[in-house]
Amino acid sequence: MKTMNTDLPLPVSPVFAQALAELVKNIDSKAVTINFRNPDYSPQTGGFHPVEIRLEKGDDQWQLCYITDFCYVGYQGQWELVKELDFDFSCGVFQSISGLLVIESAAELYPIWEQNFFCYWQEMDVFNVSISTD
Repeated sequence: MKTMNTDLPLPVSPVFAQALAELVKNIDSKAVTINFRNPDYSPQTGGFHPVEIRLEKGDDQWQLCYITDFCYVGYQGQWELVKELDFDFSCGVFQSISGLLVIESAAELYPIWEQNFFCYWQEMDVFNVSISTD
């Protein structure tokens, strides 16, 4: 079974890494993009933000490239889905409303985000999950 590289600049939990590895364990590709979508999420009612995770295979391990959390912004019908949080492991940057920062600046935020997302995904089962390959 392919494993996940957890030697990362943010504290990615082994449980989260293992869940991602399990999700893609039977995929024979060099890269995958995993999309997590809640069909009820809308700009008017809110809900669980869409999330996109990119993994690329290096040797016999999956490498976490990025995790992007999206949200709607705008006003009265002029809604646009934009990046709210972007943990870009491959470029070493973190993007939020505060701007573009080094990824280590998200060291306190990331575990909170991961814990919430993991709960929504694994325990509450709010997402439709789709996987595309390159």
